[in-house]
Amino acid sequence: MAMTRALLSLLLLAGAALSQPAAPKPDLLWPDGAPGAQGTEDIDKPTLTPYLASAGRGTGTAVIVCPGGGYAHLSMDKEGSEIARWLNSIGVSAFVLKYRLGPKYHHPIELGDAQRAIRTVRAKAADYRVLPDRIGIMGFSAGGHLASSAGTHFDAGNPGAADPIDRAGSRPDFMVLCYPVISFGTFAHRGSMQMLLGDNPDPKLVELMSNELQVTAQTPPTFLFHTTEDRTVPVENSVLFYLALRKAGVAAEMHIYERGPHGVGLAQTDEALSSWPARLANWLRIRGLLNSAAK
Repeated sequence: MAMTRALLSLLLLAGAALSQPAAPKPDLLWPDGAPGAQGTEDIDKPTLTPYLASAGRGTGTAVIVCPGGGYAHLSMDKEGSEIARWLNSIGVSAFVLKYRLGPKYHHPIELGDAQRAIRTVRAKAADYRVLPDRIGIMGFSAGGHLASSAGTHFDAGNPGAADPIDRAGSRPDFMVLCYPVISFGTFAHRGSMQMLLGDNPDPKLVELMSNELQVTAQTPPTFLFHTTEDRTVPVENSVLFYLALRKAGVAAEMHIYERGPHGVGLAQTDEALSSWPARLANWLRIRGLLNSAAK
């Protein structure tokens, strides 16, 4: 009987493993070596892992996902693959970015990795079955700072570049910022700032990378969510960015929940917070980003 139960358990485990979709393979952002690389270890190689919407069910919309981790590590599951699979469930293709980190790497390396990710998806849009004008960026915590950096520091690409990816523009078409680090002023998350900018950074650099100060009318439409109880990254980060977007006339939607800690991801076990993905889906829908337009 014990052997039968053990065999049954093994069969159930095997079945569960088979029912899980295979993890996609990460692609190097720069196959011939990333600019500014200080070595050849895994941490020196930024990657982009594609989670493509099922053929025939895609909306043509793509999102580059930037996990958080204070610019010191990356929450690749809770704020990476889990988010990507949820995006797939609403017909959005996702691309999880593994960017380089401090203290080994400082600005502008991280921003360069995010810009390269946007250019890559845009340049290869046809291969990925997405539309080049429906490419957003989404970030959590310090990944939210990186995403907001990409949305406030961008260029139109270099039309004369030898690498076709470098010819593509790096401006995201929309942003999704989840309990993001935004400001390096009064409400800064000091750990993220130190990892990104190093010790005793130039005040002009601190101002440049305080992204609420860099919003213009060209900043992409933005969805934000945060919690008042966040003791790691104060909710004022999202509020300041929202107010800057409003002042610049940029479309924005913000949801602030009363309760909830930092780093909740999809918050599936929280009755209130677990509603934020549905709110995001509604925002994408009213912007036309869930209309079927792709293969």
